[in-house]
Amino acid sequence: MISFASGEAAPSFDHPLEMLSACHGKIQRQLGTLQKLVAHLPAHGCDQQAQQAAQGILRYFDTAGQFHHQDEEENLFPTLLALDVPNKDEVETLIDRLLAQHVVMFAAWSETRAVVAKLAEGVNAPLPEALVEKLSGSYTRHIALEETELLPLAAHLLSPEQIMALGKCMAERRGAKFPSAPAA
Repeated sequence: MISFASGEAAPSFDHPLEMLSACHGKIQRQLGTLQKLVAHLPAHGCDQQAQQAAQGILRYFDTAGQFHHQDEEENLFPTLLALDVPNKDEVETLIDRLLAQHVVMFAAWSETRAVVAKLAEGVNAPLPEALVEKLSGSYTRHIALEETELLPLAAHLLSPEQIMALGKCMAERRGAKFPSAPAA
């Protein structure tokens, strides 16, 4: 499993699998903020703190969260599926399972997003705990599967060139510069 000790520098695009793992931590922090928002609203309503939290959650899931899914669906998954490996059936089954989870997560986010968008605009709207739990649960299960199976598998199967190509695609998607190799 890929993990990071606190205080470690954030990974860069030349370590794309570590970046994907780091993104999982950010997703979990956003889900934690969402759960705090559920508890905050009944006592305080949609005050400035709630509005700012909602804006941050929207910003994250609408940008970095979307990039993360695109990194997987457009780059990592196709690269893994194109490999000629003895356990190809297992790779295909894992990716099918992850893609099915993406559908569930997108639907849960769509429902939750509608309420969070109102809160971000300062509209006092109820944020049902069941809605947030549905979203959090779907992401938690998905992240666990990626951390325990997908990322270790990718680290084992992908060549350094394939990993570098993945990092370049991730950088391009974000309009960032890919780190260049040090001069020899």
